[in-house]
Amino acid sequence: MTESIDELTASQRNSQDNSQENRRQALYWRLLARLFDPEEQPSLESASLAVVEDIGLPAGLLDPGTSVDSIVQRHPALAEEFDGLMAPEPLGDSERDRAADVRRAALAAKVLLNVFATGSGTVSAKQLSRWQSDAGWLEKALGCRPGELRGGKGSGGKGSGGKGSGGRTPDLGTLIPAIGPQLGELEADLVKRMRLREVLANPTLAAQLTPSMSLIEQLLRDKHNLSGVALANAKSLIRRFVDEVAEVLRTQVAKATVGELDRSVPPKRVFRNLDLDRTIWKNLTNWSPEEERLYVDRLYYRHTVRKTTPNRLIVVVDQSGSMVDSMVNCTILASIFAGLPKVDVHLIAYDTRAIDLTPWVNDPFETLLRTNLGGGNDGPIAMAMARPKIAEPKNTVMVWISDFYEFDRSQPLFEGIEAVHRSGVKFIPVGSVTSSGRQEVNPWFRERFKALGTPVISGHISKLVNELKTFLA
Repeated sequence: MTESIDELTASQRNSQDNSQENRRQALYWRLLARLFDPEEQPSLESASLAVVEDIGLPAGLLDPGTSVDSIVQRHPALAEEFDGLMAPEPLGDSERDRAADVRRAALAAKVLLNVFATGSGTVSAKQLSRWQSDAGWLEKALGCRPGELRGGKGSGGKGSGGKGSGGRTPDLGTLIPAIGPQLGELEADLVKRMRLREVLANPTLAAQLTPSMSLIEQLLRDKHNLSGVALANAKSLIRRFVDEVAEVLRTQVAKATVGELDRSVPPKRVFRNLDLDRTIWKNLTNWSPEEERLYVDRLYYRHTVRKTTPNRLIVVVDQSGSMVDSMVNCTILASIFAGLPKVDVHLIAYDTRAIDLTPWVNDPFETLLRTNLGGGNDGPIAMAMARPKIAEPKNTVMVWISDFYEFDRSQPLFEGIEAVHRSGVKFIPVGSVTSSGRQEVNPWFRERFKALGTPVISGHISKLVNELKTFLA
């Protein structure tokens, strides 16, 4: 009797496994059909839609025109599922969760289709930006950081990947050589189809381009391949964008750097501090109608603002592929603060190497031209360059902008940061300084920064400006 029950249970389990396997195959057959023929296959589309809806996933996963970003924005809980989605699992085949396999297949098919079905024809800057974002999600699904495979910095083996997910560890020694160059070729093809270099070579067409973050990123990546008129027009577009952003940030900083009045100190009796309106108002009783003259027996002066601006501001910014928006914004922001009185600004950019951009900090345009957008990042190298710049800890602010996904050197970087913080330096970790406000920070670092009493600033650049206001006011 017991054997019969066991056989029945096993039979039911096999039947369920076969059903789940059929669902998974339907999703992958649809993916292959879409990759090699963009036209819909009605039977595969309807079968896939039924599977997706039955397992509680949004139907938008089957829409090739919908980006992964859009899906995640509408369904935030899916972000975690995409992370490490396609990394190898340690479980044996007998222990596989077939239902979970179907769910993973639906999500993986979405990422693969969006990245590898690039179509044909002319590509807009918006389309390129969307593809780059989707490629970033594919890299995350493989357990890497966005931009890591395309940046070509990975070397495989331990420490080359990102955080993975659910205990899965990607074999990057195999994946990077196979997928990295392929993603790079796809991206290069999209750039070529934009015919951007041809547009830049034509002053009339180049003048019609509207500077945007995605366009600036493209120009910065391609600047070494430009020359002559094309390079001059590219520089003009970068400068236009820099000037536009700088104007906005300069206004924010001007408002943020005003401190409270120090009424304990008498105002300086100099002409620039003379409060003319108050002086006239207070002396109106001395007006002589006959002479039509105002006699002033007392002058009134404005109180000066108490300045506690730190002597030194050290900005360290991650210039890896996933932090381009932050690199542009922070370069401009550093130049603005460098123009304030009594502020000594130092700027360091890093990926797997660090570069001191302080000599050009007053000119964000020249600074950006010297950046080299890369793939990975090695924080301890940047810290080794930044720490000698700390002369008086109590009068120093260090702003560190990164997603803090390190090449297996998280502990050494955090130990360096902790030492800097305990020395008296005002340390401000920033997850990103973007125009859109989207950001991601390594949870390992986020928790430790919180425990250290220096929580990570996240989101829009105005948050960093406001945070600096606290220290500069």
